[in-house]
Amino acid sequence: MARELGPVCKLCRREGEKLFLKGERCFTPKCAFDRRGYPPGQHGKARQFSRGRESDFSRQLRAKQKARRVYGVHEGQFRRYYSSALRSTGLTGLTLLQILETRLDNVVYRLGYARSRAQARELVTHGHFNVNGRRTDVPSQSVNPGDQVSVREGSSGRTYFNEVKDLAEKTNVPGWLERDLMILGGSVLRFPDRAEIDGNLNEQLIVEHYSR
Repeated sequence: MARELGPVCKLCRREGEKLFLKGERCFTPKCAFDRRGYPPGQHGKARQFSRGRESDFSRQLRAKQKARRVYGVHEGQFRRYYSSALRSTGLTGLTLLQILETRLDNVVYRLGYARSRAQARELVTHGHFNVNGRRTDVPSQSVNPGDQVSVREGSSGRTYFNEVKDLAEKTNVPGWLERDLMILGGSVLRFPDRAEIDGNLNEQLIVEHYSR
């Protein structure tokens, strides 16, 4: 799968807000967004003070790009998720966000076993997690209500997972998930409600973008 290889702080600067793509490191004084809170590029400072009216297309595009970057999904995959949501019977925007939230890498992150989605994606890719008792290395795998996610027995003795309980205890688990720190696992109880998903994402603008 393709990866974003450039500086992730540039993505936050382009969207005009912190996306917390590096987890707790976003709170350090060295955070590029805090030091240069304007869009990247030669004309970034000038664009920061632009008084022109933002077009509808621009707002829709930025909403879509923001969601893509928060979840670490590339355009082709994001478009497939939208097509799948469009074919569903529920609200397209909400279904799209639910598809993104129930990716395996996001579930690992929400359970508190990784500091960021990028780290969760790496842990899954290296085969450290089981889904329903079976090893998987596909971060984009969808998990459904009733599925069990857990750290592999062969990985649980590693230094990182010996220390991850302290990290997880500081993380609040959303109501649609249930965590079991004794076995370094968790389960999906149901699909998330809209209130349990990042409120800074605007799914309506995303739907409008793809509906043009």
